[in-house]
Amino acid sequence: MSRPRVLLAEDNATMAAELLALLEPELDVVATVADGAALVAMADAIRPDVIVADIVMPEQSGIDATIELLQRRPETRVVLVTVHNDAALVERGRAAGALGHVLKVVAARDLLLGIRAALRNERFVSAELRRRGRGEAGREG
Repeated sequence: MSRPRVLLAEDNATMAAELLALLEPELDVVATVADGAALVAMADAIRPDVIVADIVMPEQSGIDATIELLQRRPETRVVLVTVHNDAALVERGRAAGALGHVLKVVAARDLLLGIRAALRNERFVSAELRRRGRGEAGREG
């Protein structure tokens, strides 16, 4: 059985390396980009199974990229990662169509859970983000 293909978008090189180390044991990270415009272009070119994108990036935010990608391909699955424990960002990402929202400080615990949920077309929000917002338990239906 083939491993899910992931496109990683993270503008901080150190964080990108950390996220890559979390993902590679279970997933095929087929490309890494450092800004939202490159994310959109690469996603169109390689059509990954899931996209992991930072919310705040140069050129275009992860949320704006999500909107653009879902307009082009509604089946796109996006998990947003962020350092900002901000319920408003979660709501903006949800409205854009992202399936997951993972706080970077708990990525070691939550990122693979969020990706697995997205691959099942289910929602996932890190517990720390849910406490600040209206969110429910880990998985959402």
